[in-house]
Amino acid sequence: MTPPRLYGDLAGWWPLLSPPEDYADEAAIYREQLLAGRAPDRAMTALELGCGGGHCAFHMQDAFSWTLTDLSSAMVAQSRRLNPRAEHIVADMRTMRLERAFDAVFAHDAICYMTTRDDLRAAIVTAFAHCRPGGAALFVPDCVRETFTSGTDQGGRDGDGRALRYFEWLHELRADATSVQSDMVLMLREHDETRVVHDRHEFGVFARAVWHEELHAAGFEFVERSLQPEGRPLFACRRPR
Repeated sequence: MTPPRLYGDLAGWWPLLSPPEDYADEAAIYREQLLAGRAPDRAMTALELGCGGGHCAFHMQDAFSWTLTDLSSAMVAQSRRLNPRAEHIVADMRTMRLERAFDAVFAHDAICYMTTRDDLRAAIVTAFAHCRPGGAALFVPDCVRETFTSGTDQGGRDGDGRALRYFEWLHELRADATSVQSDMVLMLREHDETRVVHDRHEFGVFARAVWHEELHAAGFEFVERSLQPEGRPLFACRRPR
């Protein structure tokens, strides 16, 4: 499948589709989970697998010294602009090995691009390999199979001299599938001209039992919680000492 253009030649439009300020409330929840009762301390190190534009890490800069990684060099460039103090690395969360451990490891929306169980397992093993003994890890997929719903969404923003509107159609999930496709129509207006772009995404969708099995197999201890009001699953983990 062709990589989504939003993470390639259209990456510069990402802040208008999903603005950094929209992440403040959920990032506060992630920050609390990753700190696990400890006081914020910039000396604490954190790794994000699939940072995208760096919008979540931006709201947790007070708590961690971040290393932000993503498979897309274009998205890493976006994150560098927003998080200039963070270390940035272009890397695949399935295979990356930095040969160092962090106090916290975080995987947010990008974990949904693991479309097979082998992919999901590889990403979880990467997280475990980079989590120090006693460290925290947090996985926040958009949904699990039990909470998946198909449907449509729309939105967008005006920016400085440009504007974006989108319509997204998330298709039905087949009973025997571990992934689902989403078609997105992007209307991009700049210099008084509008162009329309089709962008296709494929997301992995796994049952809770699969998540539980893979997290346990990697060696994590974890507690599943639900992120309200969206109801997104939240897998808060710890690597045993």
